Amino acid sequence: MLDHVFLSVSDLGRSVAFYTAALAPLGITQRVDYDGKDGPPGHPDLKGFGANNRIFFWLRPGTVEGAAAHVGFVATSQAEVDAAYAAAMAAGATNNGRPGARLYYDPRYYAANVLDPDGYSLEFTYKSWQH
Repeated sequence: MLDHVFLSVSDLGRSVAFYTAALAPLGITQRVDYDGKDGPPGHPDLKGFGANNRIFFWLRPGTVEGAAAHVGFVATSQAEVDAAYAAAMAAGATNNGRPGARLYYDPRYYAANVLDPDGYSLEFTYKSWQH
């Protein structure tokens, strides 16, 4: 199980606005700002996102390598996948796979894929057998 993920982004303000909108339909609505000076030398400032008092997705300013990362977010229903996809698109995402069954994985695997403003691949996924 993963504890956290950091993504380097080119425009922190733009990315915070994008992820605030895109992750809200998934219930990922908690936000934390971490001042890097409170960490060890050289620690970056971070913008965190989470749910249920657990911050697990972090943004930091830095060099973008959009094709280097794919992040999958859990949805609790197909409707939640649809809502996250719509919110991401409205916030400036690029379509990378409309909501629907991913039959090449499993007929019960429902997902939507977008690219964030820096080109990172995001997937909103509902796997009925995991709920």
